[in-house]
Amino acid sequence: MNDWTVYIVRCSDETLYTGISRDVDRRIEEHNGSDLLGARYTRPRRPVRLVYFESQKTRSGAARREYEIKRLSREEKEALIRTA
Repeated sequence: MNDWTVYIVRCSDETLYTGISRDVDRRIEEHNGSDLLGARYTRPRRPVRLVYFESQKTRSGAARREYEIKRLSREEKEALIRTA
């Protein structure tokens, strides 16, 4: 079974979006190309590009980490991205 991935994308307006997925490549394609499957936040901010990701064993672990990342300040997120 695939691990879950927590990811951050940088949108065309330089904002950051954090999400989770089992297939990050597919998810990035959805963010960039699908009005039905892409996140509401990223649709008007296309294209997005993957700037950070990390694996988690469980969906609950990925959701917890996503929540932690979303609570970080912009500066803390940028520092996390630089460590990748």
